[in-house]
Amino acid sequence: MLKIITNFASQIVFTMKKNLFFLLIGLSLAGCQRGVNITESIAVSNPIMPVRMTSDTTHIVLTDYVPVLFGDPTLWHGMQWTAGESIECIHMSGTAPIVDEMDVVNRDRSIHAITFHNKKGSFAIPVLPAKPVQQNLVSLAYENEQLRVGFVHPVANPSFEAYVQNIPLAHSLWQAEEDGTWVLDLSAASHQLASLQGRSYLRVFAEDDEYLFNDLLLPMENGKIITDAAQLNRHDAQAQVLYSLMIDRFENGNKANDWKMNSPEVLDIVDYQGGDLAGITQKISDGYFEQLGANTLWISPITQNPWDAWGCYPFKNGNKYDASKTYTKFSGYHGYWPIYATVLDSRFGTPDELRTLLDSAHAHAINVVLDYVANHMHINSPTLQAHPDWHTDSILPDGTRNFELWDEARLTTWFDKHIPTLDLEREEVCEAMTDSALYWLANYELDGFRHDACKHIPEGYWRMLGQKIATRWPGRPIWMIGETYGSPELIGSYVKSGMLNAQFDFNVYFTTREALCGLTGMDQVLANELTSLRTYGAHHTMGNISGNHDQIRFASIAGGAIDLHSQGKEEGWTQEVGIGNAEHAYKRALLLEVINMTLPGVPCIYQGDEYAEVGANDPDNRHMMRFDGLNADEQEMRSKVAGLIHMRRHSMPLLYGDLIPLEQTADLIRYQRIYLGQCVTVTVNRKDLSYTIEQ
Repeated sequence: MLKIITNFASQIVFTMKKNLFFLLIGLSLAGCQRGVNITESIAVSNPIMPVRMTSDTTHIVLTDYVPVLFGDPTLWHGMQWTAGESIECIHMSGTAPIVDEMDVVNRDRSIHAITFHNKKGSFAIPVLPAKPVQQNLVSLAYENEQLRVGFVHPVANPSFEAYVQNIPLAHSLWQAEEDGTWVLDLSAASHQLASLQGRSYLRVFAEDDEYLFNDLLLPMENGKIITDAAQLNRHDAQAQVLYSLMIDRFENGNKANDWKMNSPEVLDIVDYQGGDLAGITQKISDGYFEQLGANTLWISPITQNPWDAWGCYPFKNGNKYDASKTYTKFSGYHGYWPIYATVLDSRFGTPDELRTLLDSAHAHAINVVLDYVANHMHINSPTLQAHPDWHTDSILPDGTRNFELWDEARLTTWFDKHIPTLDLEREEVCEAMTDSALYWLANYELDGFRHDACKHIPEGYWRMLGQKIATRWPGRPIWMIGETYGSPELIGSYVKSGMLNAQFDFNVYFTTREALCGLTGMDQVLANELTSLRTYGAHHTMGNISGNHDQIRFASIAGGAIDLHSQGKEEGWTQEVGIGNAEHAYKRALLLEVINMTLPGVPCIYQGDEYAEVGANDPDNRHMMRFDGLNADEQEMRSKVAGLIHMRRHSMPLLYGDLIPLEQTADLIRYQRIYLGQCVTVTVNRKDLSYTIEQ
């Protein structure tokens, strides 16, 4: 038995025996005096992401899983926690009464849990072993409160762990059937399900001696498993279709706030074009997003940007806009150069216009997530003027200029000389920037954030932000997705219950682009997707993108108008990058949407990709959105994409079904999504640029 002795004036002192451990804290509890029962609250809250062990010993930080516990030390009053019989926790650290970090050792490489409990309730965090993961487990039927599950490939002696929210269900509820399936009798857990009002989730984890299998996720309403997508709502993360838009380049709804630099040093393409919040509201009211099917909007940053021009791009081979210009500077039309972190840029609208946008979106069952920039501020921001030591050094110790060193100095590097990277390792800087993010949630009914440049921001920032949100708005649905270019392991290190809900899956996107254009095999698309499922979970909400404001438009790549491996900058300034081979462009662009709409995750469409907009890289990929005047091919593309989105949103297998690979060759992939026995089979053939979706 492990005993933990607390010294309230210093660090916790640990003594340990065998594999079972307890924590008992004897503090007075202000929260309990107010009648708060933290364990009961967490037990029925959104499912805690499991601990995914990467080896037999894995280091974990508990606030990554239950951030609300770390906002107030008094919440640990009377708390005990235990681990499975074959789990050992060593090298524990923290400041009394909190145990925050530890190494978890899984002695038998099986599924276990860390369970927290007090006199009134308990909750558990699943601990998944470092085993090979196989996509094999599927849900087959739900009738009379009995869930039937099975395996595509026979498994002799599986074991199961089921959770409703964060409440583990008894093993005795499982029954093996003669036909090789297993039944979970939920009617026998009616006392546990009775308190679950509204949305909850049933999770099933399974393993045998060799494999950990994909987990099942089944949404529930008032304790009953949902069988019809019509029962879902905009807060169901897996049911989202994300639409990314750049405010200045979307729609001009209020000409009274139009403003341009009209500077001889700034080409018009990088000056303000008049798009604003009122324009987004207008398109919501017009029904554009409902007709397309998108139900979550990611809007670009709205914080105050500079009024003058910054940056400089020298033209190597002239430019297509004004032959007399040898360079251009830039306005902050994109929103990524914040002067103030909590002031709305008047060129985009007013606080009332933002509230009107949010009210309109919610009335149309649409979420709005705000792009928030925490990594840097503009060099002329009053914050940096008042605190000139709040940014990292632009010169490394060896004398190297610390600019655009994305991997070598990822936590300190500057994106440009006018936007210093904030030193978020310093607590006072981290406190200020997390509080600034909370300002937008406190003053506006936003549904979450898209976070910029996540890998360049230390983990401590994400933990502080997650803890503050969990503590202040414990029941508010807030979905956060991040941007990180890197390995699945790096990307996944930020995807935790106490950090980010998801990130964009750039690795699957880049592989899919190459495969559809014949530069790698289609089998690599499924291989990368299976890596994502192993890394982020079988029912992750990672973003499957059609493109973004930093990428060459895929339609131009697909048609051969620009090389896939080009940076696309110079071409954007000097060439009219069009569609190329129209047949290849539209068919390949549609296949990308087919894949995105049928894989697990959250599909994300960058504005204009629904009609296969063309262009090279920034700023050529940021032309004004076109709603009218589309040619016949573009209209057909938009119609087909809308059809795919609506198909996805009405299909439980495509939203919550488990992915089963069927066939993968250099030219073809075929896979199924299965939910309660309903099956959707998807085939994508890059050789003849065709696809089928069988329901």
